[in-house]
Amino acid sequence: MSVVIAVAVPHPPLIVPGVGHGREREIQGTVDAYREAARRIAELEPQTIVVSSPHTAMYLDYLHIAPGRGASGTFAQFGDAADGSSVTYDEELVAELCRLARESDLSAGTAGERERSLDWGVLVPLHFIQAAYDELRASGRELAPYRVVRMGISGMSPLDHYRMGQLVQRAAATLGRRVAYVASGDLSHKLAADGPYGFAPDGPVFDELACRALGAGAFLDLLTADPGLCERAAECGLRSFQIMAGALDRTPVTSELLSYEGPFGVGYGVAVITPAGPEGSDAGRDFAAAYEAWHAGDMSRRRAEEDPYVRLARASLEHRVLTGERLRDLPGDVPPELLSRRAGAFVSIKKNGQLRGCIGTIAPVRASLAEEIVSNAVSAGCHDPRFSPVRPDELPELVYDVDVLGEPEPVSGPEQLDPRRFGVIVSASRGRRGLLLPDLDGVDTVDEQLRIAARKGGIDLDEPSVRLERFVVERHE
Repeated sequence: MSVVIAVAVPHPPLIVPGVGHGREREIQGTVDAYREAARRIAELEPQTIVVSSPHTAMYLDYLHIAPGRGASGTFAQFGDAADGSSVTYDEELVAELCRLARESDLSAGTAGERERSLDWGVLVPLHFIQAAYDELRASGRELAPYRVVRMGISGMSPLDHYRMGQLVQRAAATLGRRVAYVASGDLSHKLAADGPYGFAPDGPVFDELACRALGAGAFLDLLTADPGLCERAAECGLRSFQIMAGALDRTPVTSELLSYEGPFGVGYGVAVITPAGPEGSDAGRDFAAAYEAWHAGDMSRRRAEEDPYVRLARASLEHRVLTGERLRDLPGDVPPELLSRRAGAFVSIKKNGQLRGCIGTIAPVRASLAEEIVSNAVSAGCHDPRFSPVRPDELPELVYDVDVLGEPEPVSGPEQLDPRRFGVIVSASRGRRGLLLPDLDGVDTVDEQLRIAARKGGIDLDEPSVRLERFVVERHE
């Protein structure tokens, strides 16, 4: 058995006494569960602890593994410079992971940013694990030191994160390592109106889903969670949990949710998953195959439900990417209203629940709404400066929205705005202008909406020349 235990744990720095200064007692259930999870890890004496953290270097299309001989870090940014950890990396396991990633064509490895210190997503679990080791040693037990592999998450698909976990399992087996997997991640950050991130109805919904899946070992639910729900809940641990699930690929397990609390408006769950049989012995827990089947059905359903506006956007971008030419012959199902109507329109493209491009026009600049959509779909997929142009292999994974804009109207102040009902345009001197569409996942307040729109236009909201407009949209999905 290579992966001998896996735990899903939160990482609030205040849970460390030197940071919390007593506030950690307000989540004593989490503290006690954390200690128990750490004790179980120490009892098994893993040779290597693999930790995935949302606060390690993160890239849209790459899973980063920390390189080098080791690293250290403290909680100084949270007011405690004395408490921290120094670790030695398992360079041999890292090298094997990189080799397997290349061999399996998974975008992962040690390229990119060289972090100089451990992030709190790693420091918090190591604080408890080291304390458990110290307690066992104090009782007279001899324990060999462990080494660490540290990795981040990415904007890639749930399946890619699961595959990263599979590589951990394979690499550990190849090298004969006894590995403990630590999936560091908080749950929703939007559980309370008076919390630091406010409240969203989807916050408790996500936490219930995650706790149920972790407690039952129902890992497919972690892979198929709705990206919009996750965005609205402002979670940070899901992709870390997905990697953990892959590290237990096709392995029978016993799962326990030791605790769940959310007193500060952030969900903290502690779960322990232990193998209950040989690795690879349970074909019913091949969640990669199960996800692929679910995903194929989901994408097929989405395509079948696309309305003519969305189908036109898709046809336009696919034609451009595959042929290099503009779509000139419109599909036969384009309704007459698209040919006779003129309006501004935005085309938004997502991949794996992450924005892949969004370009549009506030007012009509072409002869018809159909031409507006055809042009803006290409701009969103090929000319959004925030992203590289869409590649042909990405086309089957893209999801499109088309927003047809109503006429903007001036407003006298933020009290006339509503991020669910109205989009906003922030304008200032020298022609600067920033726009944000309404009803976007993760944008719940007027302040957030205005701040994002102003940033897009390079505008300071305190400038005297600032003007606000609102508009409604007709959304097609």
